[in-house]
Amino acid sequence: MITYEPLRILMVKRKLKKMDVVNQCGLSPTTASKLWNDEYVALSVIDRLCNLLDCNVGDILEHKKDAEDSTSK
Repeated sequence: MITYEPLRILMVKRKLKKMDVVNQCGLSPTTASKLWNDEYVALSVIDRLCNLLDCNVGDILEHKKDAEDSTSK
């Protein structure tokens, strides 16, 4: 599963509000909601966030092993 928890942590560290990032990045409310709920967003959104925040992909998202994957082995 992909989580955007690193993005949320980065925003807190930089004292950025959700709406600041949404407006500056030109995100739709639906896309913003997907980010906050760890749902799929297009790579173009990730690219815009990286450009806006001057960071790398690994600074805003992380892969976590699904619970069902670890129990099925």
